[in-house]
Amino acid sequence: MEQQPPSRGRKPICLPFESEAHYQECVDDVTQYREYLTKLSAQHPELFPQALGEGYTFHDRYCSRKQGVVLRRIKLKASGAVFTLRPSFVLPYCVARTEEVEKALFLRQWGVPFEALAYVFGRDAMFWYRAWLGFGRPNVVGTTVKRADTMPPDVVADEKITWLAGEEVVVPTTAGGGCVLGISLAEQADSDRLAAAYGEFVAEAIAVFPAYQVRSVCTDGFAATREAWRRLWPHLTLVLCFLHSILKIKERCRGALRHQVLDRAWQVYQAATKAQFSQRLRRLAEWARATLDGPVAEMVDKACHRRTDFTPAYDCPQAARTTNAVARLLNHLDRVLYAMRYCHGHPASARLAVRAWALQWNFHPYGSRLRHDQPSRSSPFADLNGFHYHPNWLQNFLIASSMGGLRL
Repeated sequence: MEQQPPSRGRKPICLPFESEAHYQECVDDVTQYREYLTKLSAQHPELFPQALGEGYTFHDRYCSRKQGVVLRRIKLKASGAVFTLRPSFVLPYCVARTEEVEKALFLRQWGVPFEALAYVFGRDAMFWYRAWLGFGRPNVVGTTVKRADTMPPDVVADEKITWLAGEEVVVPTTAGGGCVLGISLAEQADSDRLAAAYGEFVAEAIAVFPAYQVRSVCTDGFAATREAWRRLWPHLTLVLCFLHSILKIKERCRGALRHQVLDRAWQVYQAATKAQFSQRLRRLAEWARATLDGPVAEMVDKACHRRTDFTPAYDCPQAARTTNAVARLLNHLDRVLYAMRYCHGHPASARLAVRAWALQWNFHPYGSRLRHDQPSRSSPFADLNGFHYHPNWLQNFLIASSMGGLRL
């Protein structure tokens, strides 16, 4: 499947400013601009090229015809590379000002159609489609995770079935720390294509944090998913989601029997040690053979025979034991895709669309109820990294995606 690089054209560095007036002062006064860059690079070095500390010169300046904003470019002394300095109050390529589009793009979180955005906020549907699709271009890991010590080594992975131009496809998704860390599109759910799709997460993570290692992955029982992860990281701890077994048992019984079976199954899950877990699972199997019959007995027996897939979680206490963390996110994605009547057109556009959803999720502002109860929390990005670059969600995202989310 065709893939686009995270960043195209000039290398953009997106920076926060107190106001547009503050930005104009920096543009007019090179000394003040240099002082501000020095201060900002000391505070957030991840936003700048690594060779910035070896010196740079102000290369040139030009005025955007679209927004009338003057942009400066810098040239690194070490490599000769040229980077554009763009304020966060304008979108990439200066297609619009942030304050003009952030409320409309905020509604994309709920899948509001582009035609509706055009009717309420002006412009045309294609403008809003392209602006939203542009969210999917940066490196997902590099944009979301800003320090190696906050990069989750324990992740969960699952696929969501959706449709592209009427054909069934899957969306392999990797999540950790409350954020989407990897997402792509696979035309078929076989191990080769899933390995390629999940491999995008691996490649993007290593591009940003070369020493990164996945410690554990929790998946459902789909053989192709588990085989794909074994190929990508042979020595990781692979944990089978216990909740999937619970749900399959739940679907096959009713009434008082359901409560009786599920109580025993959850008691197995709550075991404190591997030995205790194994013992309780054996007792569950013995009870099921003596008490149950039909489909529910078959499903309990199947779960009991997968003991060796559940118990690796006890060798890695930090590992997730259910895929809830990714299932909740995929539930939201499913609602957004349903509102779009799923994906249309070229697979590359569909891939950008699911990546756009993922990054918008990572940076979306929490609702008023949560912020009232927990004022220190503002977004999944802030929860993971412990800070935000800007209180406005869109400017925060644009700054975090500086240089395409890469460390150049």
